[in-house]
Amino acid sequence: MQEIKDEEPLAAPSADEIEDAAEEVARKDAAEKTADELNNKYLRLYAEFDNYKKRVNRDREELAKYGNESLLYELLPAMDHLELALKHAAGEPNSGLVQGVEITFKELQRTLEKFGLRRIEALGKGFDPSVHHAMMQVEREDLDEKMVADELRAGYLFHDKVLRPSLVAVSMKPKMTGEGQDTSAED
Repeated sequence: MQEIKDEEPLAAPSADEIEDAAEEVARKDAAEKTADELNNKYLRLYAEFDNYKKRVNRDREELAKYGNESLLYELLPAMDHLELALKHAAGEPNSGLVQGVEITFKELQRTLEKFGLRRIEALGKGFDPSVHHAMMQVEREDLDEKMVADELRAGYLFHDKVLRPSLVAVSMKPKMTGEGQDTSAED
């Protein structure tokens, strides 16, 4: 048979041991809290850096897309002058000079279109204040109200952005004079 030995009773921990254990628990809690704070700080910093990368890439793409904007804007008066020269020479279409100006104008247009410049089609379209700038109103019976009756200066889009609005004359219905007024309302 086996003898049952009396086990020694466990001694109660001393006050120093309790204090040391409490300090150890407090240090672990403080270390976990610090680790959580550092982890949160890291996650925020990582998110900010990711947003920064996205912003820089977006800015780089915009710069590549719209980088030529000021150059194209400065070329618009030259386009206007070539177009004006062609309008004034409309009576002499077979002149070598007129043909040269026309070829130059078309080639310049084609080149600028490659870089995203497009002319705003205005004549005969409805007035749109986002792409047209009204300079005057003209009375026209052949057009509906608020239609572009005349284009005074061409407007241009650069990709999806208005580089320069079209200067236009907007139609309005003629006002009736004394002879043409409807008198049936007076009776």
